[in-house]
Amino acid sequence: MSNLSEIHLDALAEIFSIGAGRAALSLSEIVGDEVHISVPYVQVINSQDISSTTLSLNSGRFGAVTQYFSGPFNAEAVLLFTEEQALKIVGDMMGSQMSIEELAEFEHEAMCELGNIILNACLSAMADILHFTLESSLPSYRVASADEILHRLKDNSNQPYVMVLHIDLTIEKRHTTGNLVFLLSSTSLTNLVIHINQFLGSIS
Repeated sequence: MSNLSEIHLDALAEIFSIGAGRAALSLSEIVGDEVHISVPYVQVINSQDISSTTLSLNSGRFGAVTQYFSGPFNAEAVLLFTEEQALKIVGDMMGSQMSIEELAEFEHEAMCELGNIILNACLSAMADILHFTLESSLPSYRVASADEILHRLKDNSNQPYVMVLHIDLTIEKRHTTGNLVFLLSSTSLTNLVIHINQFLGSIS
């Protein structure tokens, strides 16, 4: 797969962990409490091989923040949490004892802000460390079923690869897990490997 090895995946995990740390600092300022975000591991697979198990998707509904990035490689990035987790995160961000119904009114705006913080922190860390520039679109948010999400990720012949970051998010001691998914074309994945190789060569 474009000569992507465990060394490349380990490098990506380290890079994205730096981005996650930046995102945690930004979120802690919003919620007024300690926030931890970690990226335990990264995997890259063919989009046709992605499954509910890969993303830990159950039969419920999920909040998906989508953002597009362009530069040396182009990617569609999707941040996924269950809708229940998304509403709890919104509650932590709002810092109030609102009901689920009341929180739902702020769900779209708050999740777009969360996605913007996490996605841009992770991608800016990659751009800084691998020495390139990325442009990004505004984030969008929708709630969808697991089947709808899987169909969207698989049904894209122009982006046959999926890079999955498994995310652990803790806000005010409330632990949440999610996934950050990048849809990549063959050319984008090849360009990413080239930049990682240049980075690894510079530190060896």
